[in-house]
Amino acid sequence: MGQFWRDRLRRIRDRLASSPRFQRLAATHPLTRKAAKRRARAALDLCAGFVYSQVLLACVRLKLLELLLESPRSLEQIAEKTELSPEAAARLLDAAASLGLVDRRGKGRYGLGDIGAALVGNKAALALVDHQPMLYADLADPVALLRGAEDAEPKLADYWPYSAAERPTELTAEQVAPYSALMAESQPLVAQEAIAAYSFRRHRRLMDVGGGEGAFLAAVAARYPKLQLMLFDLPAVVERARARLKAAGLAERTAFFMGDFLTDPLPQGADVIALVRIVHDHDDASALELLRNARRALPRDGVLLIIEAMSGMEGAEPLDAYYGFYTLAMGRGEPRTVAELERIARKAGFGRFRLLRNPMPIVAGILVARPDPDYHGP
Repeated sequence: MGQFWRDRLRRIRDRLASSPRFQRLAATHPLTRKAAKRRARAALDLCAGFVYSQVLLACVRLKLLELLLESPRSLEQIAEKTELSPEAAARLLDAAASLGLVDRRGKGRYGLGDIGAALVGNKAALALVDHQPMLYADLADPVALLRGAEDAEPKLADYWPYSAAERPTELTAEQVAPYSALMAESQPLVAQEAIAAYSFRRHRRLMDVGGGEGAFLAAVAARYPKLQLMLFDLPAVVERARARLKAAGLAERTAFFMGDFLTDPLPQGADVIALVRIVHDHDDASALELLRNARRALPRDGVLLIIEAMSGMEGAEPLDAYYGFYTLAMGRGEPRTVAELERIARKAGFGRFRLLRNPMPIVAGILVARPDPDYHGP
């Protein structure tokens, strides 16, 4: 069937689906009733999504989930612990119960719901939820954000100061502390996905470029005690990493390097380099320079691991919306498909690619790239 006929059939479908009369018929007909209900629920979720996220934020800020993890509580006990009036606590609990965050246990008591139980033990997810208000502030007028309104006062761009800094290496400890702490909180979750999908057993030395406080290195090092470590990041960030890895007993296994990975050469000596949630923070030109830098630092038989949320991944499709607008508010970068990452990496001197299967692609995808032996570029 040609494109003309596909478009024509889709136009017919669109007209039917947008017709109030057809919607009423679909909602009552036995063959279409279930599908109509699913679409109506999906539309409600889109319209009410911001409210859902704010209910979750309130639960996180009030530590309601941790409270119910200890034991089920009555409305009065919850109101007292959260310092809310009984009426406000009841409103929050009703909303949280509708979202699966809490569960009504009978006799006026509440416990954790299925989603609440999954979230409460996930420190990375809770840290990200607590971080979201800055993104919401930047999205208050999404059209203005898309149009690049000059009078906007971006919160995320200030939170990630290296995104707009002319000299990132001159950022102070105070400037890098907030985002470094957030990345350190959330990095172990990503590390679990990488470790589940890729074996570092054959490698001698792993370098984490843009490695933050070393949380990824620490997670891999715990699984592979013979692996030597290298960390490259901005000077103020490296000092935080040095302290964290020393406390973890890993300082002697780790070589620390300071610089800007877009302008300074990366140190050699690693046979595997990890870029963990780094490439999607940069535009194509900067991503290409970063990958070229990694290619120059790797031996011919080395391995590059690109570990980040990737566009179009099955089961993680909504991340296109989230990361698309997050990086827009941040001021640079974009989520990319595997094919787009491979295209840039190929220009940088990589030629053999493999997308690994991992348990939770919604957390991150893992793309393995190897140097192209026939590459003779810059």
